[in-house]
Amino acid sequence: MPRSVWLLVIGMFVNTVGNSFIWPLNTIYLHDHLGKSLSVAGLVLMANSAAGIVGNMLGGFLFDRIGGYRSVLAGILISLVALVGLVFYHDWPHYVWLLALLGFGGGIVFPSMYAMVGTAWPEGGRKAFNSIYLANNAGVAIGPALAGLVASYNIEYIFVANTVMYVLFLLIAAVAYRGFKIDPATHTSVIKEKRTIREKAPLYSLTIMLSGFFLTWLVYSQWTTTLSTHAIDIGISLGEYSLLWTINGALIVLGQPLIRPIIKRFEDRLKVQMLIGIIIFTASFVVVGFAESFAMFVTSMVILTFGEMFVWPVIPTIANSLAPPGREGFYQGIVNSVSTGGRMVGPVIGGVLVDLYGTHIMLIILTAILSFSILTSLFYDVPLKREAARQSVAHRP
Repeated sequence: MPRSVWLLVIGMFVNTVGNSFIWPLNTIYLHDHLGKSLSVAGLVLMANSAAGIVGNMLGGFLFDRIGGYRSVLAGILISLVALVGLVFYHDWPHYVWLLALLGFGGGIVFPSMYAMVGTAWPEGGRKAFNSIYLANNAGVAIGPALAGLVASYNIEYIFVANTVMYVLFLLIAAVAYRGFKIDPATHTSVIKEKRTIREKAPLYSLTIMLSGFFLTWLVYSQWTTTLSTHAIDIGISLGEYSLLWTINGALIVLGQPLIRPIIKRFEDRLKVQMLIGIIIFTASFVVVGFAESFAMFVTSMVILTFGEMFVWPVIPTIANSLAPPGREGFYQGIVNSVSTGGRMVGPVIGGVLVDLYGTHIMLIILTAILSFSILTSLFYDVPLKREAARQSVAHRP
């Protein structure tokens, strides 16, 4: 990889490690230390995700106007303001506003980082973006473990640790990214894509597929919200819970050779890959529904991670194949918005269900909802087949 890509990878790794001091422990902090219900905790996380969506859109806009270097610095500085505030004011309601500001700042950073790596290594193709993906998961493997260690001394220290990592990220960006020559025209944001879509069938197929994608993220988000507090309630320590995310990130990076034979066998059958992933995904929530020990949580997390490794990369790949020429950015923007929407709504729905019925019933309901993703995966391409059949009839002599 070019030196510039390595610098972006290092920056993303530091950024993810820093973020990992807070996001796995958010619900635990809100519920156990601020005394808020899981429903309220879900609303707080919804505000964080909503601010992230706004930040993402603004990040793309800023990249178009002022370039990647200044956009990244702006996002980091906004995040640092929020983090410094959290170091001193992490009680209620300051936590809500500062966490939303942190989501907004982080949202600005990500679009520019991805656009910069694509421009810095255009001949790398998917390898360029995969390097950022792996850096992100390497950070997930290490960050939560460090967060659990810090929180075991005092959970309030996680804000200091996150701030230190962001200061390091700022120094890396300010020094290493200054000389990047980034052409803003190479970045396509949702805001720029205003042309009318003429071929409706691909968009209908995308809508069907993403409805299932939304449900998978809605259910997946329980791992960082309702399931985190449930784990603590049954006697799992903060360090052990954080280790679950270390297992998740490490397995994503190190487990690629294990799934490669299956991926290769179904290389041209993305629907099959997606179905395999969702079925594995669903099985993990059946397992966690019976988990009463750390070992069972680990088992469920390993199963979940293998499902994730199949599903997450397939969705943007299918979206890209459905996109008309020149509309790839618009379609990928829809994918990102749907996943963020699932993460935004999931904590609220899960929190309300737990408050009303308890964790076990919540898992039964959400596992049943998740099973609908199997149907959307099976039938998402029906509009494409109908359109192909219609065109075939139209072209008959």
